[in-house]
Amino acid sequence: MEYFSTLFTFAGGIGMFLYGMNRMADGMQKTAGGKMKSLLGYLTRNRFLAVCVGALITAVIQSSGATTVMVVGFVNAGIMNLVQAVGVIMGANIGTTITAWIVSLGQLGEAAKAFSPSFYAPLLIGIGAFVSIIAKKDKSKIIGEIVVGVGLLFEGLELMSSSVSAYTDAPIFSNAFQVVGSNPLLGILIGIIVTAILQSSSASVGILQTLALNGVVTTNAAIYITLGQNIGSCVTALISSVGTSRTGKRAACIHLMFNVVGSLLFGVIAFVLFCIRPDIAVHNITPVEISIFHTLFNIICTTVMFPFAHLLVKISGVIIPEKNEAAEGAEDDIDEAELEISRHFDNRLMSQPAVALESAKSQVIAMAKLAYDNIEYASRAVTENSTELVNVIYKTEKMVDYYTKYLTAYLIKINNLSMTDKQHYVVNNLFHTVIDLERISDHAENFADLTKYKIQNNMMFSDKGNDELRELFSKVLLCLDRTIAARETLDIKAVRDVYRIEDEVDDLEESLRNKHIERLSAGLCAAPNSVTFLDILTNLERVSDHSKNIAECVSEEISSN
Repeated sequence: MEYFSTLFTFAGGIGMFLYGMNRMADGMQKTAGGKMKSLLGYLTRNRFLAVCVGALITAVIQSSGATTVMVVGFVNAGIMNLVQAVGVIMGANIGTTITAWIVSLGQLGEAAKAFSPSFYAPLLIGIGAFVSIIAKKDKSKIIGEIVVGVGLLFEGLELMSSSVSAYTDAPIFSNAFQVVGSNPLLGILIGIIVTAILQSSSASVGILQTLALNGVVTTNAAIYITLGQNIGSCVTALISSVGTSRTGKRAACIHLMFNVVGSLLFGVIAFVLFCIRPDIAVHNITPVEISIFHTLFNIICTTVMFPFAHLLVKISGVIIPEKNEAAEGAEDDIDEAELEISRHFDNRLMSQPAVALESAKSQVIAMAKLAYDNIEYASRAVTENSTELVNVIYKTEKMVDYYTKYLTAYLIKINNLSMTDKQHYVVNNLFHTVIDLERISDHAENFADLTKYKIQNNMMFSDKGNDELRELFSKVLLCLDRTIAARETLDIKAVRDVYRIEDEVDDLEESLRNKHIERLSAGLCAAPNSVTFLDILTNLERVSDHSKNIAECVSEEISSN
């Protein structure tokens, strides 16, 4: 029973450690996740900055695997190119070392017990839980989650350590690590397997550090296992790359190449060193020394391989050849335009809800700009009787419909993720925005149908009538333009502009309608032309109504901040 009790305690310790790390990372993602996409936007500047951003993001979300999955998603969606991705991947490996240092804080020893985080772990759990339960603001609840996560992380480490400490003198430990230390391939394999199972190199390094705290881990075994853990961290991204475009697969391939080459290089150096200095090999390593090696390994690998980023991209192109692009999945029932749009909605981004939401906002703006273009095409088609522009409108409307299809499905998925109430509110507003944009583009299609009818019936408006339509189209386009600006930047001035212009559109539409009826009564306009002209006025007024609906959503969103 004593052995079972120890096993259960160790398992419980691992569970608390993993859950604590997950809670801490989830809370930090909710706090800073919305800024991640903005950070990634700086990657266009230089590769060194990409390394820094990759390290920073990984330090926040506590997972190099999650960062790389996010990178694969961005590359697959065409938001980031492969050279930029290399920098982020290198930085992610550096950023993941922060967890090892957090774990090391709890290993300060009895002399500094009062300063050890594990000493305060129960208090942190209590305070964090209390704040999470009684807090009404999302921000306070998230801070409570983070504090609980930190407390559980250290409490889990303490449980694991205490359960193992009684058996540190057992021959099984010394024999096991002696075998692993004398066999580099076995050590690396163990590191790969454990990390692949846990889906986190940070977690597997933390467990290794806990064993090291009890003096049972030799230096050679720790180094080989740590090298394997770095390779194992690629498993998540490799699994994630299945089903992506060729470029997405290449991003995951680059991550694997970087870690394998670095691990093999350090593995050979370590093997030679241990042959020359056996005393170092059998030295019992400490958790802090593991943190130092883990950090130096990733910094040195990044420094050495940084100049060869373009070479890594080229090699990935050889491993994932061009001919695979067509086999990847061109689907017979999906045309090229839909396939291109669908790639912007990568489910890999769902691992970071805040980033997925930012990506959805970007795609809503892309859809809005298409809808704007369609109304602009319609303004010329109607007044010029252009068959060519009618066809362009139909084609653009089809693309807007694709955006509606994929954005709606994407927003539903995002809405089911772990997010703050404010983020859920934004998702709801984006749903309404997508509906209004789709209807705006439907009106563009109505204009195309009316233009087609005019052409088929040799119908022409007078110069006066065309000038009036151009004036109203101009107002409506300005209203829609300010609406897009409001949605993109959350600018309250743009919202007010939309309200003002929409009122002007209503007044102008009523004025033009009255003038047209006067011309009709005076016999200056043919009756068949009249119905078409008035239909165009009605559709234009409704476009401005939908623009105002979107602006109202933005206004409410701004007020909630």
